[in-house]
Amino acid sequence: MVLIAVAGGTGTAGRAVVADAVGRGLRVRSVSRHVPQLTDPRRVAGAEYVEADFRTGDGVAGALAGVDVVVETLDARTGPALKALPATTVAVLAAARRAKVARCVLLTIVNAAECSMGYYQVQASRARSYESSGMPTTVVYATQFHNLVAGLFSTAAKVGIIPAFSGVSFQPIATADVAAVLVDEAVAGLEPGAVPHRSVQAGGPSVWPMRALAEQWKATTGRHGVVTTMPLPGAFGTFLRAGRNLAPDAAVGRIEFNDWLTEQKLAP
Repeated sequence: MVLIAVAGGTGTAGRAVVADAVGRGLRVRSVSRHVPQLTDPRRVAGAEYVEADFRTGDGVAGALAGVDVVVETLDARTGPALKALPATTVAVLAAARRAKVARCVLLTIVNAAECSMGYYQVQASRARSYESSGMPTTVVYATQFHNLVAGLFSTAAKVGIIPAFSGVSFQPIATADVAAVLVDEAVAGLEPGAVPHRSVQAGGPSVWPMRALAEQWKATTGRHGVVTTMPLPGAFGTFLRAGRNLAPDAAVGRIEFNDWLTEQKLAP
């Protein structure tokens, strides 16, 4: 049976990948620097949890022993961890090569190379490493997650404002939907005749103006705040207004933003 290792398997995207793969009856090994306790909600029943650090190499050889495919969902937002992320991705690929892993699959952001923000340039660098690795690889370029968009609204609502950047739309996607694509690609990449390198996009089911998403978020969560149209200056604003964060031809997601919000509200 196929054994999938999820690098960063306790993170937001990684947990979704672990859950999706376990749900399909696949063998799954979550690899992270810290293994969650048995009672930790980040654990998925039926998955194996292994402690390893790709940055230092500690525990990596054992973590990848017998693995058929690695799905990399490692992430960092700021500081030294973000700066180190491209090198960590290179280390993942090198470790996979040593372990004779058949394929590596990376999660990154749609059109990241076209945005000059540091976080996006880091994501673009990681994708280039996959493309030039010489190994069989797949890069999945996803649109923004539902929880990221909701986080923008939640943070600003603390000061009474729910931002709606003028001229900006999002095509948010659920982590469960992205996970399904990642696992699909992991399994398909092991089939005879699979191409050495694949690039695929994964977008949410619909493109929404940011104001519409803000109104949905406010109505569903019951949070206070005024939905306020405002400009978003700088290179990131230009990137978003040009719609480069969207993938309308790859609307593979099934869970709409408002449905996801409702699920979160009803969750125990």
